[in-house]
Amino acid sequence: MSHQPLKGKLAIVSGSSRGIGAAIAENLASKGCNLILNYTTPSSASLTSDLSDRLNKTYNISSVPVQADIGTPEGAQALISAAKSSFSKDGSLQIDIIINNAGIARNDLIPAVKIDDFTETYRVNVLGPLLLVQAAQPYLPKDRSGRIVNISSVSSSTGFVGQSVYGGSKAAIEAMTRTWARELAENCTVNAVNPGPVEGPMYASNSKEFLEGVEGWIKHTPLMKAREDLHGKEGLEEERQWHGRLAKTSEVAGVVGMLCGEEAGWCTGQVVCANGGMLMLH
Repeated sequence: MSHQPLKGKLAIVSGSSRGIGAAIAENLASKGCNLILNYTTPSSASLTSDLSDRLNKTYNISSVPVQADIGTPEGAQALISAAKSSFSKDGSLQIDIIINNAGIARNDLIPAVKIDDFTETYRVNVLGPLLLVQAAQPYLPKDRSGRIVNISSVSSSTGFVGQSVYGGSKAAIEAMTRTWARELAENCTVNAVNPGPVEGPMYASNSKEFLEGVEGWIKHTPLMKAREDLHGKEGLEEERQWHGRLAKTSEVAGVVGMLCGEEAGWCTGQVVCANGGMLMLH
């Protein structure tokens, strides 16, 4: 591990037991970053502890799995307490990086949307990141070297059918990104990334109507076109099934990792593409 640009830094990654969160944890670990690996439900405990062991051994870092529901004040506090007990130096704690990745999606057409779908989605996707940043703020760096990356979605901007609730929650985190970039300017940069379709159970669980609606978007996404020499038979198979190859979680993590580096210090308040060009914002 000769080149570890984040060596000695500490990151909190919410929702890191699987999918994009686990890939981001691995990307940061490969750069020498220590980690608080957050997961929500007891059923994810062994996944997260296996991930933690593997990252510790492979990258010679220190990571700690912590169960917490970030959509509650107690959950955010539990992450800060775990960081304090495992990573304080001389009695003081610095949290260098926060990745707000935990999220849920409940899609439905207008007549079927339930109040609970709204309150739960906004509690996890919007209030959760706010509570975590609020709890972490006293421990952020004072020299602008910190990094916050919020995981949004193309859904904030595309108006996909069935996403009244989810799309709105992602637009909300993009709005918070811009406010935090100003309020936390002396501590850290704050950016968001907006994945489109990504490999894994979350995308595959979408309804037939939703998938049909996204089809045209996929066909217009330059990097979702599969090539056998680059993406193998699997990529071609995905293209047959979904009309384009899905992003690898590691590709989304790569954009996040880039924003966490020292060289990204002049970029703040932005939504950065992590979708192969599905959405091109000016």
